[in-house]
Amino acid sequence: MNNSSQIRKVIHIHPVTSYRDMSTFIDLPWQIYADDPMWIPPLRLERRLHYSKFNPFFAHAKWQAWIAYKNGRAVGRISAQIDALHRQRYGADTGHFGSLECIQDVTVFAELIQTAEQWLATQGTHRVSGPFNLSINQECGVLVEGFDTPPVVMMPHSPRWYDTFLQQCGYRPAKDLLAYWVEVDFTPPRVMRTITQKHANQIKLRTLRHDRFDEEMEILRDIFNDAWSDNWGFVPFTQAEFAELGNSLRWLVPIEFIQIAEVGGKPVAFMAALPNLNEVFAELNGRLLPFGWFHLIKRLKSKSIRTARIPLMGVRKQFHHTSLGMALAFMVIDAPRQAGLARGIKEVEMSWILEDNQAMRSILKSIGSREYKRYRLYEKTL
Repeated sequence: MNNSSQIRKVIHIHPVTSYRDMSTFIDLPWQIYADDPMWIPPLRLERRLHYSKFNPFFAHAKWQAWIAYKNGRAVGRISAQIDALHRQRYGADTGHFGSLECIQDVTVFAELIQTAEQWLATQGTHRVSGPFNLSINQECGVLVEGFDTPPVVMMPHSPRWYDTFLQQCGYRPAKDLLAYWVEVDFTPPRVMRTITQKHANQIKLRTLRHDRFDEEMEILRDIFNDAWSDNWGFVPFTQAEFAELGNSLRWLVPIEFIQIAEVGGKPVAFMAALPNLNEVFAELNGRLLPFGWFHLIKRLKSKSIRTARIPLMGVRKQFHHTSLGMALAFMVIDAPRQAGLARGIKEVEMSWILEDNQAMRSILKSIGSREYKRYRLYEKTL
């Protein structure tokens, strides 16, 4: 028996086809990160919904997931997905992999990657990129710098060996995504004060109107899709996807953490901050029931969460590369900062930022933030 046959005898890649398979798929990270004190367990219920038919992503995408078994023990997982919206923008030969977790075994890792590639090839894919869990509008990338701190809410964490293993499988870096860390009580720099004062009479800031929530979500979605439309890898949020995001955070995010800027009475920029729920999730070990909800709400009401994340921000394209656009960015950054201070927030992550988005990186540097994590996306031609 040759070496390849021996490998295939001990390693078995099994497609996820049942509720029980999905349970194994969801639970596998607990094994991968058992010895990693920085990993934050996700909520199992949320992950179950994320991979279910109720995820609006699947209205325009199809996928398959697999679990790797070695000597009968689950040791890795992967997904492959075809996104029709991505293909509309970037070509009918694109496909993605994601949800990648694996023990430190390059053979198992390579078997998972090969399985995903084979499925993608049957779907007409020649250009593969990832990891996306499940799209660029959700968790994405492999952590390559910043292993000494835990991830914030809705950001991934990775073992150190994923970058090396992916490159050994023929993938090359496509784009790096950056996360910045800043203390909330920073003193606004002179340039920030000067620009905002110059345009203060043109800009009106307001919070999200909770009594018109659905309408407000559509406004934010429209701004975001316009603001990001020229960025690398952009895929627009659908109405259903953005509504689901809003509904999942509706009762967890203080109203003043979402700021909308208007010019001439029209919404043109916004920023949304959210408490770093990973501070709570770290204590729940994936269990929201029966008492996890109570603990979560108690922590939110007591204002005991000390960190936050800014995951969404947008300034309409017509204001890009203008002084007014910089003022809009500065003002929507500063307004949630004041709200955070009032609620006991001490530090904030701003993520993620494309590595070549020099305009935003300059703004973040000017307020004293520092790059502290780097995530990487990869690509390969089949």
